[in-house]
Amino acid sequence: MHSHSTALRKTVSHRRLLLKGLAALPLALPFSSASAATDKYRLKFRHTHTDELLDVVFRDSRGYIAPAIQRMNWLLRDHRSGEMTHMDPQLFDILHALRARCGGDTFEIISAYRSPETNANLRSHRRGVAKHSLHMDGRAIDVRLVDFDTARLSNAAVDLGLGGVGYYPRSDFLHVDTGDFRTWGAARS
Repeated sequence: MHSHSTALRKTVSHRRLLLKGLAALPLALPFSSASAATDKYRLKFRHTHTDELLDVVFRDSRGYIAPAIQRMNWLLRDHRSGEMTHMDPQLFDILHALRARCGGDTFEIISAYRSPETNANLRSHRRGVAKHSLHMDGRAIDVRLVDFDTARLSNAAVDLGLGGVGYYPRSDFLHVDTGDFRTWGAARS
């Protein structure tokens, strides 16, 4: 198990170097007159813990855009440890569908990828942290949509019927994941 952990750290270090190089590349590639069609696959983020911003077109008519997905993976890394993973791109589709349904502009990221160590630490200090959280698999994110009521965002996510939807009114955030459809949190209004 130790060699697997060492190999994972080396992989993460190599990914960091790759991502630093990717960050230097311009994300907005020249598009033809069809560029307006790609704008609808745009997501904007602000990470609440690192204050990093990202405005990215993550998909076009050919599919997911690899450099954009890599930049999103980096932004959604475990901000405590610096580790990253490959986030499930279907998660971005869910966020896009929510933004399209609700309007709004920027998603504030509360939590995305969590390393197993971070998840165990959070679980030992907070209630409601799952032992086998989908955050550890890159399949979950906790967000708010700037200038949009989170209870209404929760209702819209439930209406989509995609993955898990958890609403946390006291902390004012929404959990969405790419697992089986299920809901928890405050009752729908």
